[in-house]
Amino acid sequence: MKQDEVPQDQSAAFEGQKKPLYVIDEDGEYTVALSSGWEAEEVVLDQAIAQFETLYEDARRRVEQGLSAPLEYHMYHQRMDISVLAQSTGFFKWQVKRHIKPEPFSRLADNKLARYQEALGLSATELRSMPKEDS
Repeated sequence: MKQDEVPQDQSAAFEGQKKPLYVIDEDGEYTVALSSGWEAEEVVLDQAIAQFETLYEDARRRVEQGLSAPLEYHMYHQRMDISVLAQSTGFFKWQVKRHIKPEPFSRLADNKLARYQEALGLSATELRSMPKEDS
């Protein structure tokens, strides 16, 4: 992208901030220019956020029905999926899938639970329970 083509669509998601983009200046050299957002980027971001809201609301229902552990809700609430949570904790994806089940989750060793706590930024108490209201 050329320096004079940097989008400046005042994206609400940026909350008045700007992000740096690598662009080509008039001399053909790479440089950094600031962008206030791009309409297409904002549409995609809004869709992704809506998808995660649906995922964590569905996970909340499964937890309330005893079909899933609170870990699943917290994972989606933090806008992670199984792959991202596995990478963040060092577990294999199959292990995360297993830990999402209520029985295996209830038996997690403290050192394994601590890995989820760190990745999700939650205490053990928070991780083992559901919030009263979505925050």
